[in-house]
Amino acid sequence: MHFSNWLVFCGVALLITFTPGPGVLLAISNSVAVGPRRAMLGSLGNAVGLFMVSAIAMAGMGVILATSATAFTVLKLGGAAYLIYLGIKQWRSKASAFSDTSASASSVGSNTDWRLFGHGVTVALTNPKGILFFSALFPQFLTQDAPVLAQFFVLTSTFAACAVFSHAFYVLLGRVLKNQFGSAQRVRLFNRVSGGLFVVLGLSLLRLRHKAA
Repeated sequence: MHFSNWLVFCGVALLITFTPGPGVLLAISNSVAVGPRRAMLGSLGNAVGLFMVSAIAMAGMGVILATSATAFTVLKLGGAAYLIYLGIKQWRSKASAFSDTSASASSVGSNTDWRLFGHGVTVALTNPKGILFFSALFPQFLTQDAPVLAQFFVLTSTFAACAVFSHAFYVLLGRVLKNQFGSAQRVRLFNRVSGGLFVVLGLSLLRLRHKAA
C-alpha cells in the first residue's frame, strides 16, 4: 500500500468519523446517561461493527482489483461524487446532531454493558454512511496485486481507530457540546465548515491514481 494513499484515507476517515451521525449521537447519549467510561463500550461495539461491514465490502474486492483503469476511474468518480454529496447535504442542513441528546439519553440509562456494546454494533451495521464508505471508497485506496487481507486489516483498523478516537472526543465533551450547539448560528457554522471539508476531500480523490504495487 502506498503511504500517500494511506494518508489521504486517514483524512477521509477522520472527517467522516468526526462528522456528527448515528454513531456520534449514540456516544453522546450514552455519555450523558451512563457516564464517559461506560459510553465507550458502545463505541467499541461500533468499531467491531465497522469490521463486519468492511468484511462484507471486501468480499467482492478481488473482482474490483482485477478491473481495468477505466473501471477504476468510474469508481473514483463515484466515490468523489459521494463525498461531495455528503458535503452539500451537510452544508445545507439546519439541524444539530446534538439537539436530541437528552431524549436519546433517557432510553439508555438502564442498559447493561453488553447491551451498550450491542447497540454500538447495530448502529455500525445499519448506518448507510459506513456501508457506503466501505463499498464506494474503500477500493480506491487498495494497491493492485498487493495482499488484499493485509490491506483490509490496515485500512479497517485505521478507520475503526479514527471512529473510537472521535467518539472519545465527543464523549468527554458531550455535556459541553450539548450546550454550545444550542445556537442556530453555531449549528450553521459547524455544518458549513464540515460540509466544505467533505467537498474538498471529494475533489482530492480525483487525484488518486491506479498504482500497482
